[in-house]
Amino acid sequence: MPDAKQARVAQLLPQEMEVDEEEVARRKAFLQFGDEDVELLKSLSEIARKYADPVIDDFYRHIMSFEETRAFFRDPRVLERVKQLQKEYFVRLTEGDYGPEYIANRLRIGAIHERINLAPEWYLGMYNHYLRLVGSRLLEAFPEDPERAFRSFLTLTKIVFLDIGLAVDTYIHARESTMRKQQEAIRELSTPVLQIRERLLLLPIIGVIDTHRARLITDGLLHAIRETRAKVVVMDVTGVATIDTKVANHLIQTVTAARLMGASVIVTGLSSDVAQALVALGLDLSKLDTIGDLQEGIEEAERILGYRTVRATGTDGTPAP
Repeated sequence: MPDAKQARVAQLLPQEMEVDEEEVARRKAFLQFGDEDVELLKSLSEIARKYADPVIDDFYRHIMSFEETRAFFRDPRVLERVKQLQKEYFVRLTEGDYGPEYIANRLRIGAIHERINLAPEWYLGMYNHYLRLVGSRLLEAFPEDPERAFRSFLTLTKIVFLDIGLAVDTYIHARESTMRKQQEAIRELSTPVLQIRERLLLLPIIGVIDTHRARLITDGLLHAIRETRAKVVVMDVTGVATIDTKVANHLIQTVTAARLMGASVIVTGLSSDVAQALVALGLDLSKLDTIGDLQEGIEEAERILGYRTVRATGTDGTPAP
């Protein structure tokens, strides 16, 4: 039985992956899986129960003969548990109910396969062997009516390929989700917004800036301004070697958006190459408040905020070392 966490995953996956009833109906229509197929599968229920044990035993005998797939079932208890689940699935294919609960369960199983790193090549290879085993048993069940056996097999492949499609979707969904999280983490690390004083933020930008990253920089900065109620931002571009028209325009828009939120932006660290490039682009730079280096920029920001730097003195009144 699935635990509470697995049950929650099963409930949330269809929504996260946008696999609603309309989407499932569309897929079934494409596979030409209709009411006649449902009735035919239901008629195979007794046969499925009869052959469940030998089919699944043969299936796992094949799996255990390859090191790549045997590695997932080294624990005998795990092997017995998944064999039992597979038998239940084999019988479930002929029960005729392929609604939301069935779909959620198939998505959950696919997610588990992805989580344990069962590569798609092995997953699809397993299904290939599974279908061949079932096809042989259907011929055995209808020795006098091979046409019915073939028709039953074709119907079974429809629902199986629906399941395969759902499982493959979970692989893609999980991989894309992981990649998004990794990319977001990398971006956050590569362009952090630092609070160095109350109401004062520092945005050090390093490396190549493309349009996508420029947009992320803007989103991160505006979010930080709102969260910290910042009044001044020092945007240091010392680590930026080149800049194009789109990115320059986006940075200017970032400055404008920050001002609309009540924060002044001081740009520091413009290299001579970048400065010349900006001039050559013919952009309106009047909105940029630029200062030579980062230290000067922070000093100017503190002045705007009303901070005053006082040099410490010794007991005799002379400047402290």
